Formats: sequence, structure tokens, C-alpha cells
Amino acid sequence: MIDAAVTAFSRGDYHTVRVEEIAEAAGTSKPTVYHYLGSKEGIFTACVRREADRLVAAIRAAVRDPQSPIGADPLRRGLHAFFTFVTDNRDSWTVLYRRTSSQAGPFAGEVSRARDRVLAEVVALVTACTGADAPDGAGCLLDPKDAQLLARVAVSTADACADWLLEHPEETPDALAGHVSELTRSHLRPRHAATAH
Repeated sequence: MIDAAVTAFSRGDYHTVRVEEIAEAAGTSKPTVYHYLGSKEGIFTACVRREADRLVAAIRAAVRDPQSPIGADPLRRGLHAFFTFVTDNRDSWTVLYRRTSSQAGPFAGEVSRARDRVLAEVVALVTACTGADAPDGAGCLLDPKDAQLLARVAVSTADACADWLLEHPEETPDALAGHVSELTRSHLRPRHAATAH
């Protein structure tokens, strides 16, 4: 049912999607959808939660995979997983970042929580990648506030590049992961140079 709902919400505005459409696509009845997922608001919220869970799980799995063909840099692996998720799950991305941005009221909190979860993953990743044990040996200890700001730079850049990726099929998740990780690390170099003196 959630698969059918994600597809429906990715193709139409929240207000124009009918629960009957979702039920028909899921091969069930409208009362059954309401029984398991509640109101239309509950259906949309379930979609946002599940897709955010899937995105966070994909990033975590990539970051923690030392056998990844992407290389030793966990930041690049995480960004690669993010961009791969976007290209492989266009409906999910549309619901998470396009449909939710136009919603307010009861959805605002759910959307904020979903984005905060992704941001928290990136903060942890940036912190790990900029510590004394950073894989490239060029780590520089960051103040927690600096890690938060740098993570926001990475997330905002990745968000903007995700739409670019979908509009330019000649681009690849790997290439964009390389660009965004390099942009993110470029913010660290002046600080690292300053702390080295």
C-alpha cells in the first residue's frame, strides 16, 4: 500500500491524489487502506517516514562498508549512496523533497524530523571524516558547531545536485559524489592549514 501511495503522491499533488487511486493501485479497497494507514494525512506521513528510513539506511550501509568499490573515503561513499538512492528511487525523492516542501501544517513537523535525521547522519559522517583518525590522514578536529555547519553545506549542496542529476542523465552518482565531497572538504583546508601552524 505504501508503494502505491508513494507512486501516487509522486505523480500528483497531495490535495489532488485520491485514496481510491491508492487503493486501486495497491489492489485493495479504500476501507482497507484507511484501516492500516488511517487518514490521507496518515498515508502521506507513512510515506515520508518510510522513505526517510530507506534513505538513512542506504547512507549508513554505504558508510560502514569497507569493501565498497567507491573507495576508502566514507564521506564520498555516503554521498554516492545518497545520489544512487535518488536515481534509483525517483518517486521517493519526489515525495521526500518536492511534495513535502509544498506542504505545511501537520506535515511540517514530519518533514522537519525526516530532514533532521538525514542531517544527523551527515553530521556524524563529517565529524568522523574530519577527526584525527580521518582515512586520508588529513583530519582536523572540528568544533561540534563547525561540524554542524559543514554538514549543512554538504546536505544543501547534495539536495541541489540531486535535482541536477535527475535533469541530466549523463551525470552519474559517482561523479556528483566526488564533486560534493571535494566541495565539502575544500571548506576544511584553510582551517586545517591554520591549525597546522
